[in-house]
Amino acid sequence: MFFSMAAIAQKKGTLAGKVICLDAGHGGTAQTDQYRIGPTGEREEWINLRVALLLQKLLEEKGATVLMTRTADENIPFDDRVRLAVQHKAEVFLSIHHNATADRTANFPVIYYHGYASENVASVDLARKIAQALRQKHYQTNVPVSIASDHTIFPTAGAKVLRDTYGIPAVIAEASFFTNPPEELRLKTPDYNRQEALAYVAALEAFFGKQPQNILPKNSLHTLPPFKAAVEAERMGETAKRWLQDYQEGLALMKSKDSAAQQQAYDLFTRSVRSFPDSYVAAACHQHRAALLKKLGKPEEAKQEALRAKEFYVKLK
Repeated sequence: MFFSMAAIAQKKGTLAGKVICLDAGHGGTAQTDQYRIGPTGEREEWINLRVALLLQKLLEEKGATVLMTRTADENIPFDDRVRLAVQHKAEVFLSIHHNATADRTANFPVIYYHGYASENVASVDLARKIAQALRQKHYQTNVPVSIASDHTIFPTAGAKVLRDTYGIPAVIAEASFFTNPPEELRLKTPDYNRQEALAYVAALEAFFGKQPQNILPKNSLHTLPPFKAAVEAERMGETAKRWLQDYQEGLALMKSKDSAAQQQAYDLFTRSVRSFPDSYVAAACHQHRAALLKKLGKPEEAKQEALRAKEFYVKLK
C-alpha cells in the first residue's frame, strides 16, 4: 500500500489539490484466479497496475494528491483499500480493471457504479465521463459502451470496494477486454497503457470541472430483488458465447403474436443477460423482458423489470 502526496504549489487546473484514490484491481492472484488471463498469458492484475502507475504520475503532475491501494503485484485486502480512501477523504475512488468473457470478439468499456442510478448520481456522472473519454481518446471510435450498476454482476450487495466507499463518487472502470486477442496484445504495450491513463485524466478533469452531484442514502428511493447472473468463471463457458446471438434471436421471436414464441423470446433474453449481465445489450434484454411479462399477464413483474433496466443501466448521453 502506498500513499503519495503531490506538491500542489504553483499548480492550477481542475485537478490541483484534489484527493483521488486509485485502486489497481486484484493483485497477487495468479495462483487462484485462473480465468483472469488473456489468450497469450497476460494477466489482468498486471495490466491494471501498469495503467494505475502511469495515471498516478499524470495526476500528480497536475497537482492532485493520489492515494494508491497497491504499487506492486500483491493482494491487498478489500477492507484496506476502502479504508485508505475513506480515512484520507478521497474525492474520487477509481478502481482500474480490464474485463473478460467467453466471446473473444467482445471489446468495449464497462463502467460500474454502486446501487441505484437515481440515488448514486455523482458516481453515475463520473462513470459517464469515463466512458465518454475512453470512447473518444482511447478507442477513438463510437464503440458501444456499458454503464451499469454493480448489482448486475453482484446482485445481492454489489462490489465490496464500491459498497463500502458509498458516499464518495466511485466507479470500477473496465476499459477493455483482455480476452480479446488483438486487445490483449495492445494492452501489453506501455504506449497503449498510457493512452488509457490519459483518457482517465480527461474524464477526471471533466468531472471536477463542474459542481459534483449528490449521492442519496442507499435504498432511499428503490429496493429491487436480486436478479441472478453468471459469476465471473461461469461467464467463460460455451453458453455465454451466445449472448449476442440469443439477444438477436429473441428480437426476431418477439415480433410473433404466438405466446409460445414470446415465451421463447423471453427465455433467450434471460439467457443473454445472465451470460453477460454487463453487456451493451443487457439493458435492452431487461426492457424486452418487461414488455413480454406484461403481454404474458404478469404486470407487477413487468414493472419490476422495467425499473431494473432504468436503475441498473444508464445511457452515455
